[in-house]
Amino acid sequence: MQMRKLVPAVLVATAFAFVLTGCTETGPTQNFSGLPDEEEIATESEGGADQGLQAFWLQEGSQIAVAISGSSTCPVVGSHIEVVEPEGKGNVVEITTRPISSGPCTMDFVPHTSVFWTPDLVTTAEPLTVRVGDQEIELPIK
Repeated sequence: MQMRKLVPAVLVATAFAFVLTGCTETGPTQNFSGLPDEEEIATESEGGADQGLQAFWLQEGSQIAVAISGSSTCPVVGSHIEVVEPEGKGNVVEITTRPISSGPCTMDFVPHTSVFWTPDLVTTAEPLTVRVGDQEIELPIK
């Protein structure tokens, strides 16, 4: 008798989890060459431009922008954001990247920005560590 009541409850909980997961936007909302407009930037990381990696809080913290420098004809683009450690336990996100072009690439070094919605499990009230490949940069408190 208990099993009959438990199975529907588990099915409902599983379906609800799938719905919530489907509502979380993890892909970029925008991709563009260059850096975000200054009037959109709430806070930016320090010192990352030398490494070819910069991060920004945009729209008062509702979005995170990541600028990765490289070839202008073969930019590296952020394709997915994932919370590695939630707020209170590290406040860390990881950006998965993919190159846009497999053709010949120029030898210039320009930023390409990918903008993501700020995940619900991180906060602007703690420094945010942004990981991209083997690089890390800290985005200060907004």
